[in-house]
Amino acid sequence: MSAPASPSSPPASRSRPARRELLEGPIGLTLLRKSLPVVGGMIAMMSFNLVDTWFISRLGTEELAAVAFTFPVVFTVISLAIGLGIGTSAVVARRLGQGEFGTVRRRATDAALLAVVVGLCMTLLGLTTLEPLFRLMGADDLLMPHIRDYMGIWYLGAAAVIVPRVLNSILRAHGNTATQGLTMALAAGVNVLLDWWLIFGIGPFPALGVSGAALATVMSWGLMAVVLVFQRELRELFDFAGLTGRGLLDSWRELSRIAGPAAVTSVFTPIALGLITRIVAGHGHDAVAGFGVGSRIEAISLIAVLALSMTLSPLVSQNAGAGQHDRVRRAILGCFVFVLAWQLLVWGGLQLLAPWLVAGYAKRDAVGEVLRRFLWLVPLGLGAQGVVILAVSSFNALHRPARAMRLSVIRLFALTVPLAWLGGRLAGSTGIFAGMLVANLLVALLAWWQIRRVLARYP
Repeated sequence: MSAPASPSSPPASRSRPARRELLEGPIGLTLLRKSLPVVGGMIAMMSFNLVDTWFISRLGTEELAAVAFTFPVVFTVISLAIGLGIGTSAVVARRLGQGEFGTVRRRATDAALLAVVVGLCMTLLGLTTLEPLFRLMGADDLLMPHIRDYMGIWYLGAAAVIVPRVLNSILRAHGNTATQGLTMALAAGVNVLLDWWLIFGIGPFPALGVSGAALATVMSWGLMAVVLVFQRELRELFDFAGLTGRGLLDSWRELSRIAGPAAVTSVFTPIALGLITRIVAGHGHDAVAGFGVGSRIEAISLIAVLALSMTLSPLVSQNAGAGQHDRVRRAILGCFVFVLAWQLLVWGGLQLLAPWLVAGYAKRDAVGEVLRRFLWLVPLGLGAQGVVILAVSSFNALHRPARAMRLSVIRLFALTVPLAWLGGRLAGSTGIFAGMLVANLLVALLAWWQIRRVLARYP
């Protein structure tokens, strides 16, 4: 039997309404209500990648290509944060589903501390490996000064990038997605103002170029972390008075069972992206610049899928913890159907917007040609990629991270990278993008089959 909530646990009363909603509310309507604030926040947040790219494109093609090289590395750190968030959300939500509200406080507190430790480790590791890593990725002497200017500052703020994602995952596990949406929108708005100020300079303040873009990002995420730390619901969940070394290790051990594989799984994507960037780099700076812009547009295009994966996970975890497996099955398979239809509409919208996007982000015709081919081919497979993303999220929510990891390995390293390499050899950058499309279609079929097998085992 689940342990009763402790009378001294303030979050217990706050957790119960969210728990009823995720366990008893209409599945589609609940996911819609929980996803909309996340979509709004993610539109604002992801837009600051595009804002950064737009401002940096005014500096020149070399600066734009240099920042494109940083994207896989930046995404690696973000993926670690996502993995920690996935583990935190899965553990906290399942404990909520089982009614163990006292344990929820302990896990929430220890997850936040783990995020700080991981952030500091990434700062140290990143600064000591900066140049050899980017040389390995194919950056040349023309681009390295710009890469050093950008990443030298960005690495210093790694903890500011990681901590807010873990804090937001705690709130999502409780059914609170509104706070995440608001804080992400706040950070994005601040980033726009800081980009304009720091990149180009205002009055007596000097223009910092790509360094200013990195500083704007770090400051924006830092502000978001501060706001979340002082958020009332999170403050009530933190239990630093009960912190002990043994308790901390117990929490980290439980969290790591999901967060460890989930973080590794999340890191696979930027590693594969780095390998694909290396493949694209063989076709020149214009190809890298066009691919870099396309990759950021691709991230925006997946925003509904990413938001849905964040809200589906706590719903699946809580219902699995409460033994309501039919709701789990209907939620996952229903989301698969939705993302296939939705992403087809997104692809059509991108074709209408393509001339404007090419004109806005490509200063040279060669860059524009690469970007146009990317927009035609890669987004056509985003519905299939959405099925894979939701399957991976669902496996983690069901505490089956090994299956999620295997699926990601197959998608990225058995299919995407090899097919991109083969396509590049046969048809240049167009072949690379066609290879990415085919890989997504194939692995979506595998993901659908695997998730149905797992769900069939539940009564």
